[in-house]
Amino acid sequence: MFVCGDSEHPSAAFLHLFLSLSQAMCQNLGDLHVTGPLKDMNFSVPEGGAVRFIYQFTSEPPAMSFRATGEKDGIIDIVPKTGVLYLNGSLDWETKAVHRLQVESLDEEGNTVKGPYAVTIYVEDINDNPPEFDQTKYTGVVRQNSRPGSNIGTILATDRDEEDTLNSRLQFKIESQVPNVPASNLFLIQQDTGILQLTGHSLNKRIAPNYSLKVLVTDAVFQTICDVQIHVIDINDQIPIFEKSDYHNVTVAEDLPVGTVILEIQATDGDEPGTGSSYIIYQMKEGDPKNTFIIETDSETNRGFVRIHKALDFETVPVYNLVINATNPEPLVAGVQYNSSSLTLFKVFVTDVDEPPVFHETIYKQEVSEDIPVNTLVMTVEAYDPEGDTVRYSLEGDVRKWLRIDSTTGQVYTASTLDREQKATYTVNVVASELTQKSKATLILQLLDVNDNPPQLGMDYTLFFCHPLSGGERALIQATDADEQHYYSTFTFSVADDTNTRSSWEISKVNATHAYLSPKHANFEEKVYNIPVIINDNGKPPLEGKVNLEGILCTELFTSRQDKTGQDRTE
Repeated sequence: MFVCGDSEHPSAAFLHLFLSLSQAMCQNLGDLHVTGPLKDMNFSVPEGGAVRFIYQFTSEPPAMSFRATGEKDGIIDIVPKTGVLYLNGSLDWETKAVHRLQVESLDEEGNTVKGPYAVTIYVEDINDNPPEFDQTKYTGVVRQNSRPGSNIGTILATDRDEEDTLNSRLQFKIESQVPNVPASNLFLIQQDTGILQLTGHSLNKRIAPNYSLKVLVTDAVFQTICDVQIHVIDINDQIPIFEKSDYHNVTVAEDLPVGTVILEIQATDGDEPGTGSSYIIYQMKEGDPKNTFIIETDSETNRGFVRIHKALDFETVPVYNLVINATNPEPLVAGVQYNSSSLTLFKVFVTDVDEPPVFHETIYKQEVSEDIPVNTLVMTVEAYDPEGDTVRYSLEGDVRKWLRIDSTTGQVYTASTLDREQKATYTVNVVASELTQKSKATLILQLLDVNDNPPQLGMDYTLFFCHPLSGGERALIQATDADEQHYYSTFTFSVADDTNTRSSWEISKVNATHAYLSPKHANFEEKVYNIPVIINDNGKPPLEGKVNLEGILCTELFTSRQDKTGQDRTE
């Protein structure tokens, strides 16, 4: 007998578990392998079931009890006093196939005597899951008169039990067929793969357009049924026939918009409506090598609509002699061929319309240096008149009067000096005209910068120097340049190369665009001083700018700018 927990005051739950384990032990008393010393062990236990005894570990003094930890999951445990390893619930292989525990023996103080040892419980799968189809209902189609053995489709099913065992091995079978005409065994399913096939009988849509099958899938214990609907479709043994063999002709203007319907045509097909055997595709068989026309089909009526697909041009093709054929997307059955009944004729006459000139390009782009001489050829634009009339050229939007165009040749020249600093991208319209029509193209000049602007002060300055100077006074100045800066702007600053200036003033660079102007001594009179400053840029070629700074001691100092001609501008 096993004694567990508080034997003097046992609970009802404890008594139930005690009796269950006692029964399990009594059933296994004759089996020597169910008890033994504590060590690493593996057990295989079938899934399912209720309270079950697995093994009893024997204690060795001073061990008095046992403890189990790890993946017990509320199902596996050990009786502390007796070392009985047991199940108090059901294992489920589909949920967890392996449980890993650690078992150790303890003395009276709860200290480990032996262990912990690894105890692994492998859950054995049992056949407790029925097969499942991947669909509740399957639908397939079979063309009438299909060859025996033709595949219709594959029925798929799975089983949650362990793979590649008898528990999950599935077999398929057709349980029933409705209707049983012209025979009861028209279909076959491969028992291991679920491939559904036709048997030796051919199907006829007129006898039975649809079949309903019950397909059974089984494992060693369970079975499941699903519905399979088979639709018999018509074979394409009828060709489309035009209601007219010749639709004669139509006259259209060459400027008729793309997409305009110019003709409606009709053919009929005797095959089953709404299938690929009866749907009609209309195509230009002859007379339209550049696909100028397209034919769309109304899927309900099989009526065809001939539309303009590309712009018409009287000067290129004034007449189209078209041959239209009608076919089906579904292949014709052997022995049936399309013939002249599936062809019709149609002629399109295109009339001339006075059209405007056409430029070879809609946008002309050119890069030019801003310093190119006046009367330099920039580019040549070209346009032609579809009717062959003479084309004349002119410019619109030349607001700066920088360009002129030869009205006969389309050659564009510079008419005055260009200046990128005024307009870096210059856009004008070129007009091509004939007697009654005209068209326009865009001319874009991208002006490339030339270093043609000397650096100058970035702003006017008001500076204060108080007399007498105490030392350390300085004024911040900034340089700028109107030219395009391809790289980071870099300026150099210096005072003019004369004895008075260099002995009294100095410039120290702050960064690439700023510098400090400072007096070099304190021996200044109370008056206005003119300080000539030279600024150089890093362009190619580099340019130099000279400015005069007026310094007023003990009053406001106003900065004036002087250009290279020597003229002052005070603000």
